[in-house]
Amino acid sequence: VQLQASGGGYVQAGGSLRLSCAASGRTFRTYTVAWFRQAPGKEREFVAAIRWNDRVTAYSQSVRGRFTISRDNVENTVYLQMDRLKPEDTDVYYCATSQGVIISAMKNPTTYHYWGQGTLVTVSS
Repeated sequence: VQLQASGGGYVQAGGSLRLSCAASGRTFRTYTVAWFRQAPGKEREFVAAIRWNDRVTAYSQSVRGRFTISRDNVENTVYLQMDRLKPEDTDVYYCATSQGVIISAMKNPTTYHYWGQGTLVTVSS
């Protein structure tokens, strides 16, 4: 599975961005897709995840209520709508995917076997 993340950019605090994670080589059916973010010198942090088959979602406490993860069956793409962005949301965002992910493992980066390249999100104060 190859993942292509896009949609990052520069935005002022309070603004919005939508990230996309498109898959090629295989459809997302039966997969779980997650977004993580990472700043230089820091550990990779879970942001959000969605299970393709039952649409179960998970969010980190820091983004709950501001970010929304969704999927598009036709486009085989997962989106991360980011609203009310804060300067502390500035990071490189990565999408990842794997099959057969149980709910309790959705937030763990070691769960995911396939990773896309990062897309940079910069939020100015």
